[in-house]
Amino acid sequence: MIALLAIWVLAPVVPTLIQSIRSEPLYEDGGAFTLDGYRHLFTDAGFGRVIWNTALFATLTTLLTLLIAIPMAVVVVRTKLPGGRFFALAMQWPFFISSLILGFGWIIMYGPAGFVSTEFRNVFGGVPWNLYSIPGMAITEAVALAPIAYVFCANALRQSDASLEAAAQVCGAGPFRILTQVIVPMLRPPMVYSSILIFSMSIETLSVPLLYGQPVGIDVFSTFLFTNGLQSVHPNYSVLGAASVIILCVTISLVAVQAKLLKDAARFVSVRGKATRPRPLDLGWLKWVSIAAITFYVVFGALIPILGLVARSFTRIFTPLRNPLDFVTTDNYSTITRYDTYVQSIWNSLIVAGIGAVVVSVIALLAVMVARRSNFRFGRSVEYLALIPQAVPGIIIGIGFFWAFAYAPFGLASALPGTLTALVIAFGLRALPSAFGSVAPSMMQIGAELDNAARVAGADWVMTFFRILRTLITPAFIGAVVLVFVIMLKEYSPAVFLSSADNNILGTTMLELWAQGTTGAVAALATIQIAITAAFVAIASLLTRGKHHA
Repeated sequence: MIALLAIWVLAPVVPTLIQSIRSEPLYEDGGAFTLDGYRHLFTDAGFGRVIWNTALFATLTTLLTLLIAIPMAVVVVRTKLPGGRFFALAMQWPFFISSLILGFGWIIMYGPAGFVSTEFRNVFGGVPWNLYSIPGMAITEAVALAPIAYVFCANALRQSDASLEAAAQVCGAGPFRILTQVIVPMLRPPMVYSSILIFSMSIETLSVPLLYGQPVGIDVFSTFLFTNGLQSVHPNYSVLGAASVIILCVTISLVAVQAKLLKDAARFVSVRGKATRPRPLDLGWLKWVSIAAITFYVVFGALIPILGLVARSFTRIFTPLRNPLDFVTTDNYSTITRYDTYVQSIWNSLIVAGIGAVVVSVIALLAVMVARRSNFRFGRSVEYLALIPQAVPGIIIGIGFFWAFAYAPFGLASALPGTLTALVIAFGLRALPSAFGSVAPSMMQIGAELDNAARVAGADWVMTFFRILRTLITPAFIGAVVLVFVIMLKEYSPAVFLSSADNNILGTTMLELWAQGTTGAVAALATIQIAITAAFVAIASLLTRGKHHA
């Protein structure tokens, strides 16, 4: 397991480091070691602007995400909110939609010629927003990423007891003071974790900066790599490697900052041996403000853009200047079914997500067994290797595996590039930390006395797993499969560098069609992806009903 994870994790990282100091591509003979790639980056007049744009975009996205997620997690979990269970589910809906699809929907509804923008302009004489700007990019990305921070904070609130809140109430503190001085400060660990994760994801995201920024000349790290890699006639691979190493160093540094901020973990311990039943706080009239805020986020942030995208998929022309009902058609779907390439991209996405979900979940389960359920002296190293990909941006994984496959021995250099196997490997590495994190908590809740009893009865390590642990861990494993399937179905950034014309997936096909101006076909493909995700999650929910660990 250590060997498998080490090869899998280091395969995209090591070639990236080597390429950054090599004058020629790795797949070509010759070349010399040089720092010209770094020198070219920092002497290029435009690269300083790229760094500034990236930092501003990632910072704004992180701040907006926390402003959305933290208050909503607190009011949903810790207060008397009518319909709290429904709103808890509604806050997580945008997670099932990729930022690429959400970006398409926002342009259709809130772009300069969008339906909402046009109606708003007719009533008020203008619109106060501009999607084609860094704040516009940040708002869209924050809506897509807010469910991640929400889940981090909500889980922490559910697991902690209410003794500190009760003590504050005894001292005469009101609900608002308890929220601001007790509950929110105790959320520092999930806030730090989610902030680092959101900031890292904002640095590496490609879809929204490509859709919003490129038309108006706003470049960030991801679009810089895209335009200087795939879109360049003669790409400078040393510069690509150097830029990739910079992103990698930034994300690893953020993880180090996270460890520094959470060094004194004892300050945040609130779950002890004596548990208390939490008493939801009554916010009075503020609960209706909270309901309105959550409804606004879900409706205007996700529901309206998605409905606009679906409506666009069933019309020839979708403009607020004409009645869309006059142009209803199924031609956009006919266009997709007419061309084998588009149909194949749907099947490719299903194959990659389906196979990857099972394979990655099995590897994650085995890694958890070694790390948490064996006496292997290097078991903790397995856990570290499984979680390291959190610090490796998806676009770096794509570039790294592009070089790794080209440099691979045993004939793999010609067998892997441009295949679905390459996509399963790259997408799987992206999903591995999520799968590991889904299974590990459930495994840790199973008492070690069950293992000891099996050993006393004569079972070895493998028999103990198959006869006892396998049954208990099945719900968590199913949950991991569902999670990985959704993640891999949404994923696209590594495929930008790894897929070929014959092995495109939904994400890369939609980007190509959008660049060609075929927005109707893009909307149809996006609608199909949303339908697949919704159907899979619904079926999985039915199969796991009553199994709370899943």
